Formats: sequence, structure tokens, C-alpha cells
Amino acid sequence: MAITEATAAEPAPPLVRPRHRVTAWAAGLLVAVPALITGCRILGTDAISPVPQLLSFLPWLTLPAALALLLALAARRRPLAGVAALVLAATAWCVLPYGPDTTTARGPVVERLRVLASNVEFGGATEALAEAVRRERPQLVYVSECDRACVRTLTAELGADHPHRAVVDGEGSTGSLILSAYPLTARPPIPAAMGMPGATARIGGRDVQLRLAHPMPPLPGQVDVWNGELDRVERFAAEHRDTGPVVLAGDFNASQDHAAFRSVLDAGRLHDAARLAGASRTPTWPQGASLPPYVQIDHVLVSDDFRVRGVRFLDLAGTDHRAVLAELDLHSGR
Repeated sequence: MAITEATAAEPAPPLVRPRHRVTAWAAGLLVAVPALITGCRILGTDAISPVPQLLSFLPWLTLPAALALLLALAARRRPLAGVAALVLAATAWCVLPYGPDTTTARGPVVERLRVLASNVEFGGATEALAEAVRRERPQLVYVSECDRACVRTLTAELGADHPHRAVVDGEGSTGSLILSAYPLTARPPIPAAMGMPGATARIGGRDVQLRLAHPMPPLPGQVDVWNGELDRVERFAAEHRDTGPVVLAGDFNASQDHAAFRSVLDAGRLHDAARLAGASRTPTWPQGASLPPYVQIDHVLVSDDFRVRGVRFLDLAGTDHRAVLAELDLHSGR
């Protein structure tokens, strides 16, 4: 009689549970946008829509990246979990403040001053800004979207302490104004759809270049215009890199996560006052909207001739931007 040996049955391959498959797909979808936007940030490109718009949300993209990592781990997808962990780490690294945390200002302090930059949204916050200037007493005031009525009001109410001004005349968002307690020499504005006036101020015995920045926002269909106007701001910064003190301030419609804005900093060896004050991620827009402020697009940029004593952000009624108030020390440079 033949004797047959029983053979052990081969173990069946583990079944992929449907819920794990769904969880893995969800993780993959969640990590896709942070991977794309963080990749553009690291590569130093603003690319095309919707990348410039989504770069404004970069710090918040750590949330979907972290959730993607948790879902990938729950679905037991190790390769996917590895990708999600890498994207999360890269996004978190990009959130770190950009640029040095101090200037190399030399010599004694020749002037202590305050600079206030505010977008008054079609003149809607004119009265609130006038009140803030009387309260905070800045010597330089940069006002974006200051229409003709706004210019008349601010000149009348603040002219005693700020008798000097540089103006780009216009209605709606096209008008802009720099008010100064120091004597000004007019300089050509930076060409743009919205006003970017300029002047040279005599401060503490030094000639200080003042420019207001207000490029078009990077809305779909006008990203090229936004890039072109920021290129002109960059050229101004580069031209004055080694010519003396510079204060370039306003609504840049760009954050430190936009390559075009970082190029302005690098070209002029400029410093964001908020960065030097440890507040580079304090959002300034949109104030008073259905969404809370989530991105800092209003900046006061200074050359190496300054040190920053502090920065505060002011909420003004009638505008969707928070104002930036920077306290500066101007050094002699020798």
C-alpha cells in the first residue's frame, strides 16, 4: 500500500483590506499638494498658477503632510509613509525664517526712528491710520491704496509733524503716499500699475533712499504682471545695494515663501524688519475677513545700516491689511 506524505499548505498572501486601500489613497492625495508646493519653494521657483497662490499657505501645509503620514502608517504603507515623512520635514524646514537674524550695522546710532507701513484699502482706513500715526508718532509713513481723498486728509491732519511727502496720484488702488518728518528730495517712482513713489530723505546726516512697494497681486491671469513688477523692485534694490541706507516698505503681495520676494532681499542685501524682530511669520492679510490672517505680505525692509529695536502689527478699521510699525536705529556706517 502506497503511503503519501501530507504537505503543509502554502500560507495565503495577506489580503489588502479595503479600508487600508482607501486610507492609503487618502494619504497619497493629502501629501500631493505639500510635495508640489514645498518642491517649488526648495527649487526657488514661483512657477505658474496655482503655485504662487498656494505658496502663501506654505506653513499651513505641514497639517495635511502630517495627516498623510499618520494615514500612511495606519494603512501600513511604509514607502508612502517615508515619502510623507520626507515632505513633512521639508515643509517644516521651509517654515524657518529666511535670511540672517541680524544686520552688520557699524558705528554709533545717528537717528532713532519709527516707520509705519499700511495698505488702507482704497482709502477706507484713512481716518484709522491718521489716529494711529498721532498715537504711535512714526517719522516715516508709507501708505498704499491712498486715493486723492486719502492724500488730502492725511496731508491736512498730519502735515504739521510730517510736512514732506512723495505721492503717486491716483484713484482706488493706484494712489500711494510717503509722509515724512524729514526733508525729502523727489525720486522717480518704480513703474507699476499701482503707485510706488520714492524719495531721498536726509536723516541723521545721511541720505536714505525711501521707496514704497506695491506690486500687483499674483491672481490667476496676472502672475506675469506680479513677477514683472517685483523684478523692477528687485532692480531698485540691486542698484542701491552699496549706495547707502535704504527703507523699502509697503504691501509686497508676497511672502518670504515667494522666490520673487526673496530675490528682492538678496539683490539689495536687505533685511525684513519682522524677521530681525523674531516675527517673520506674523500674518498681515486678510484682516477682518471670513478667514483669519494667514500670510505676511506687508513688510518693512531695511539695509545693513539699520538695527531693528522691535516690530508691532496694528489692526486698523476699514482695511483688510494689518499695518507694520518698525522701530529702527540708523547707524553712521563708520
